[in-house]
Amino acid sequence: MANPKRKISRSKRDMRRAHWMGGQTSHNIIACDNCGEKMISHRACPSCGHYRGKSVINPQNS
Repeated sequence: MANPKRKISRSKRDMRRAHWMGGQTSHNIIACDNCGEKMISHRACPSCGHYRGKSVINPQNS
């Protein structure tokens, strides 16, 4: 089984990991087909509760 020849410093390790979480892009924001509000794609609309033309949840009206 292969082993590393020498220790990788904390600095080099952290440079490699720099883009794990911080470099990720945000979710796609689209307009809801039913109400037109902005929402994350492939999710039920938080304002009207519709997903793919059907009412799937009862939104919390505050």
